Amino acid sequence: MGRPAEAGQARDKGGGASRLKRDLNRGELSYTAQSQRQIRARQMMKRLTAAAVAATLGFSTLAIAPTAAADAPYWQCVTFARMFSGIQIFGDAHTWWTQAAGKYRTGDRPETGAVLAFRSHGRMSRGHVAVVSEVLTPRVIRITHANWGGSRGKVEEDVTVVDASEAGDWSAVKVWYGPSNDLGTTVYPTHGFIYKDAPAPRMQLASASVAQGQQ
Repeated sequence: MGRPAEAGQARDKGGGASRLKRDLNRGELSYTAQSQRQIRARQMMKRLTAAAVAATLGFSTLAIAPTAAADAPYWQCVTFARMFSGIQIFGDAHTWWTQAAGKYRTGDRPETGAVLAFRSHGRMSRGHVAVVSEVLTPRVIRITHANWGGSRGKVEEDVTVVDASEAGDWSAVKVWYGPSNDLGTTVYPTHGFIYKDAPAPRMQLASASVAQGQQ
């Protein structure tokens, strides 16, 4: 009679070992994924820090402590967006949309690498610009940006942003708020997206319109 009990215990031990192995594998995979994210974040910050130092040395030959700047660079949203996206627009964020006219393509559909231009709103009198890091759905994206809210002078990666406009044209958005682990309650008005490529020449646009009319 003792053998069946022993056999049952052996099966329980075997099952427990299997479950433990699965849990360890899950934990290892989770740890590996987390480690990879941390490595990517550190690599990006190293690149940004190097760029900040290069910019500091390029703009001012009298920089006294480039090492201190490298340890903790203070990022403005426009400086970061320009360097991260490659879109060469200068000046306050609220001027980017008008400056982009005729120089860069603009629109109301998110694309990875595009810059989302925020309008002046409340205390955000100079507007804001952020780079689209990922398009999740037509109305949900992730952005990487700097100098936003409580993260003054810092870079935030892959922050969720939702289209809050009634027309679905990204003219108003809500931004994820970390402390509450939810979308913020403020609705921010936006101009739209600035894309890195130049706008199509008018002749091409006219030809495309004619071709569509003939179909």
